[in-house]
Formats: sequence, C-alpha cells, structure tokens
Amino acid sequence: MNGHTNTLQIVGPKDQFPKVTLMEPVSSGYVMLALEGDHRPPIGFFIQSGRKTRLIGDLKALAQSLWTKRDVLDVSVFKALIVPPGRGAFLKKRPNVEVARFDIVMLVEFGSLEAAQRVSETPQWQETFASAEQNSHKSVNISATNTRHIGPVDHSRDGVFLFNYFYAESLDINLKFWNYTAGWLQGQTGHDNSTVLLPHEASKLPYTIINHCRWDRLS
Repeated sequence: MNGHTNTLQIVGPKDQFPKVTLMEPVSSGYVMLALEGDHRPPIGFFIQSGRKTRLIGDLKALAQSLWTKRDVLDVSVFKALIVPPGRGAFLKKRPNVEVARFDIVMLVEFGSLEAAQRVSETPQWQETFASAEQNSHKSVNISATNTRHIGPVDHSRDGVFLFNYFYAESLDINLKFWNYTAGWLQGQTGHDNSTVLLPHEASKLPYTIINHCRWDRLS
C-alpha cells in the first residue's frame, strides 16, 4: 500500500483475482470489548493464566445478562488460538502504531448503533470494562457499524473465528485493500462470510476497520 496518497498500489499482476461479491451491509450496531489478557508466543495460547480465566468468566456473565435486552441480536465471547507475530514492512515504518494482540474478544450485535451505544453507556457495561481494563495488559471498548458484508458470520456452531485489525493512512485505502484481499480469498477458497466493522469515531482506534469472519476448522 502507498501510505501517502489515496491510491492502492498492487505489486504483481493486476486483475488476477475476481472482485469480491458483496451483500448490502446490515443495519446492526455493535459493541466490542477487545482485551490482551496474556502475553504469549503466537501459538502459546493453550496456556491460560488465572487472571485471563476470570476475565473470560466476567464477560460470559455479562453476555448472559445481555441476552435479556430487547435489541440484542447476538452475543459471543472468543479467546485466541493464534495471534500472528511481527509487524510487517508497512508497520515497521510506523513504530508508533500498536499491533493488535488481543486474545479475548466480546462482540455484541444490536438492532441499531443507537441501541449499541445505549448499552455501552450503562453502569453494568462500564463497570465490566473498567474491571477488564484494570486486569488486562491492554483493552479497547468499541462501538461500530457494518461497512462491508460478504455474508453473515454464524456464531451458532463451533468454528474458528477471525478478527483482522486493519491499519492504513486513511479509511479509503483500508477499504480498497480489504476489497482486494477479500476478492483473492473468495476466489481461492470460496469463502462465504465476513462482517467488516467500522468503529465509531469516538472509539479513537488506530485501526479504521475490523474484519470478522468464520472458518469451519483451523486448517
């Protein structure tokens, strides 16, 4: 990517892969807690500290209570199997940008962004986030909408769930880069689901989009 203009520069043959096939974005609103509970090697997350176990327990308890809310469409809590190592050439030139190494994620889908923001402002949510912030190495509290949609991500059955935190010099570049890589992935594997989250500006994150999708198995 060229980080100084709004032009995406592709290295290698152009138009080698088909354009990604998209559905209309859904009108849902989302809140997301992303936590770095343990510092581990990339494949070392099968070892879990007592602190991380308690964090996950707190989020699961919150998830159970959220199911009683009228506008809640889905609540899921995830823990990491693998967090990719390194920064890559692009981020090596930008040492001030933190790499996302979150190993716990709670994602809640609501009927609208307004409903999501109302819940994220409640004492219960704020108390849970304050406790998570105190007991994790890093934490972020995100409200978001859906900006790109290949297909719904099915949380109703076991699978391997992916969160990609995309950084670029502008939202436009990030979306162009996602479109290109999603076209490659869809063309090569027939991948049929992805919900790209656009964090609300109040989230103040370095990552302008977060890709979430599902695989049946790790391989």
